[in-house]
Amino acid sequence: MSDTATAGPTERESPSTPGALQRLARVRLTGRGTALLCAGLALAACGVLLELPDITGLGSAAVLAVAFAWAVMGLQRLDAGRGALVVTRALTPHPVVRDQSTAVRLVVGARARTGAAYERLARLRLSEQAAHELAGPHGIRARVTAHPDRIAVGYTLTPARRGRWALGPLLTTRTDVFGLVRTTQPLGDATHVAVRPRTVDLPTRTRVRGDVDRAATGARLAASDDSVLREYVAGDDPRRVHWAGSARQGRLMVRADESAGVRPVTVLLDRSLLAPPPDTRTGGWPSQRTLHRLDDGERAVELAASIAVSFLEAGHPVRLVPTGHTVVAPGFVTGSLTGRGAVLDAAVDIQGHRAASEADDAITATVRALRVSRTQAEITVGVLAPVPDGARHDLARMAAEGTCWAVVVPPRSDGDDGGRTAADLRQAGWRVAVCVAGTEPDRAWASLMERAA
Repeated sequence: MSDTATAGPTERESPSTPGALQRLARVRLTGRGTALLCAGLALAACGVLLELPDITGLGSAAVLAVAFAWAVMGLQRLDAGRGALVVTRALTPHPVVRDQSTAVRLVVGARARTGAAYERLARLRLSEQAAHELAGPHGIRARVTAHPDRIAVGYTLTPARRGRWALGPLLTTRTDVFGLVRTTQPLGDATHVAVRPRTVDLPTRTRVRGDVDRAATGARLAASDDSVLREYVAGDDPRRVHWAGSARQGRLMVRADESAGVRPVTVLLDRSLLAPPPDTRTGGWPSQRTLHRLDDGERAVELAASIAVSFLEAGHPVRLVPTGHTVVAPGFVTGSLTGRGAVLDAAVDIQGHRAASEADDAITATVRALRVSRTQAEITVGVLAPVPDGARHDLARMAAEGTCWAVVVPPRSDGDDGGRTAADLRQAGWRVAVCVAGTEPDRAWASLMERAA
């Protein structure tokens, strides 16, 4: 057993429990097995030609030994029988954040303390599989610690892309007792790693936002002294605990109306800013041009997610809505703990449109669905590509129904610089900032705040 193990980009593997024919096809002769097979065939042929039964039997025995080892190694399953092995894989922390490291601990252990299991572990070599988006172009290096009853593997992942990516199944390589044949088999199931977008804290508790709230509602926001206490329930923000009231009541109490007068926020993300979903029929690391487009799309997702979680931390009910053809507007989430996780989990699976022609219909359908469900007190913040003429009218009309802000992000490959979209939305009452693709979320937000002032 070596003291290191490699983990590379995932190949298209057979299921983790392949059939007997698949297992037999994976078996390969070692150098020793090849030499023994050739020697056995030669001896058997010589014995037949010279009519020497002992030589023929000796050669046949060598051939049969190789064939027996082939059959045994091919038909054995590592996850079954008296020597069955099990795989556990844990990531800390999980879910993972893009460009942030997470520690992976993988343990291959014996299901039962038997000699057969220990013998398998002693001859086992491991190779962890990881998607390109998790392992990067150079793969990863792992540290292996071998024990009589288990093998522990530790390594670090730094995901380069948001999404859900496969880690595993584990590939095992082992040889028979006499070193005649070698086989490679998958062991255990794949772990699907959720990679969340990066977020930055944006200044939502500002004089500017407060003025907008007061102007729209015509009333002062509730002060902390106006709070009404209620009993704490799971999911409440611990920062809302009223300690003096809790001491008097003998149980945890929270301010029930701390967010009274705080308006709901809808963050609208235009999926045409993102690159199309990857083609699963092709492999390999993306080209430089594709990487630039992916990075620009990730910046847009990070901006939308940062806006959503920042308003959530400020006490607003929030929902993140990506554009789509069939839109069921999600409900608002609250609470900086449970709500943050729900928003970021929703952002994990957002992908671009498969065809550019889908973008026009998607934003029109999404805007119409939002107009049905929104209220006048609602704040809508859009992260948008330049909007085509057909959808711009519906989008502009939202400003008459509530407060609307937008960051228009012209893609680098598009000749539209977003000026016409910004002008039309401003004329309708939107607060709009135009930021080139790839702008950092905090800079884009600062530009929008200047416009909203």
